[in-house]
Amino acid sequence: MLTDISLYKFWGVRIDVTVLNYINTPKAMLASVSTLQLIGGLFAWVLLSVVAIYCFNKVLNKALNKLNKRHFLEAPIFLLLIGSLIIPMRGGFANIPINQSNVYFSKNMFANHAAVNFIWNFANTITHKTDGKNPYVHYKKDIAKNIINKTKNQLLTANTDSILNTKKPNVILLIWESLSAKAVGALGGEPEVTVNLNKLAKEGILFTNFYGNGDRTDKGVPAILSGYYPQPTKSIMKIPYKARKLPILTKEIKKLGYNTSFYYGGDSNFGNMITYLRNGQIDKIVDGTEFDKENWNSKWGAHDHIFLDRFMKDLSSPIIKEPFFEVALTLTSHEPYEFPGEYKFGKSSVENLYRSAQAYTDKAIGKFIDEAKKQPWWDNTLIIILSDHGHPLPKHKGYFNSPKRFQIPMVWLGGALNKTGVTVDNFSAQSDLAYTLTDILGGDPKQFQFGKNIFNDSENQYAHYVFNKGFGIVSKNGTFVYDYVSKKPVIQEGNYQPLDSLGRAISQDAYQDFLDK
Repeated sequence: MLTDISLYKFWGVRIDVTVLNYINTPKAMLASVSTLQLIGGLFAWVLLSVVAIYCFNKVLNKALNKLNKRHFLEAPIFLLLIGSLIIPMRGGFANIPINQSNVYFSKNMFANHAAVNFIWNFANTITHKTDGKNPYVHYKKDIAKNIINKTKNQLLTANTDSILNTKKPNVILLIWESLSAKAVGALGGEPEVTVNLNKLAKEGILFTNFYGNGDRTDKGVPAILSGYYPQPTKSIMKIPYKARKLPILTKEIKKLGYNTSFYYGGDSNFGNMITYLRNGQIDKIVDGTEFDKENWNSKWGAHDHIFLDRFMKDLSSPIIKEPFFEVALTLTSHEPYEFPGEYKFGKSSVENLYRSAQAYTDKAIGKFIDEAKKQPWWDNTLIIILSDHGHPLPKHKGYFNSPKRFQIPMVWLGGALNKTGVTVDNFSAQSDLAYTLTDILGGDPKQFQFGKNIFNDSENQYAHYVFNKGFGIVSKNGTFVYDYVSKKPVIQEGNYQPLDSLGRAISQDAYQDFLDK
């Protein structure tokens, strides 16, 4: 119950089998919990246990002591009565047993989630496995493919010759932990959280309708580097025999003559990330083990300013080989939002903690870009800043899993850009980046089968995302969000009818591909 209460405000669903995905890395799992939450949770656990034991001893034990031995026939009658409880447990004599959708009664999803018994929900998700079956089937396989290709095939090409002023630029990919568009002033969000990113957005290309495909880092990284749609309740990165079959941007980039590196200040074993990365034939991987212990102050790993200083130190080395493709994943702006220095927005609420942590990382990234501009490779470099996923904070009005939760920033910078101060309003997502970047650099983008070209400015551009047992799809013309528990759409806006069939087809096709891997 305590875990359910803590997780709900971040995940937006009642506790289910997803939590077991992180149980084999308890240190990293506890890193999301602040010291106050941990102590408070343990205290509440002990208090509830003491009260339960007291009541048991005072009430139940007294009642049990008064029981007398009766006739032996009472035993089978008692067992029969217990067995009969199966009937209310399954919800009566109907052909279909009770499930979560039976208690969904409101248009407000928070009210529906509150009606779900969390113990039943957890047990139900453990016992109801797909067994290799696709739970998101809506159409015959070929029909689903046709629905997708009818739209996607229009979006694969674009005139990108004017994007860069060089054919083989260095590329730096900065993946920013948990940054939501709601906190970015350049995207119409709160103006004072990411002041450096707001300025940088005017110096390059700002993508105003860019979305995360999932809601966790282990879903965002494969979406970015493999152009792969995440799964609603699973993570392909955590399943090595499936993850090794994914195309990875670093591997394709190496074919073009690039030197590749990946930097992360924390434990690269979390979520099997290191196994996934090794499949990408990355030349150099730097993780938290290479940082001094005195700098490993946060629960997740080295703080972002220390991490990015080390990243820049390596990039400033006179022996660095060009062209290079560098990926860096930050971590300090992950809950519980603990970092050194000033909390710009204070600590009075979890929202202000989130704002303060994002402002801290923004300052570190601003310093990194200032140093990058001084390097000899700057004029031949493309820097891409984007988030690994959106976030529930700052809070937004409306449905928890609306597109507002999944919209994230993406900014392209650097001397390799042909034009600056440009905005791209096309609807796109993380899964489109590997396809687009490979195409621009002269590689073969076809292996990134779910991607499309971000710079294709067709009216039919779309972004598709998933959440726990649901999906959303958004375009210039409309929005459609569907919940698989209630088996009902929760958002239908604009010209949503084409998005309805497209979203269902993508969900079916993507999950089937995951099963087939």
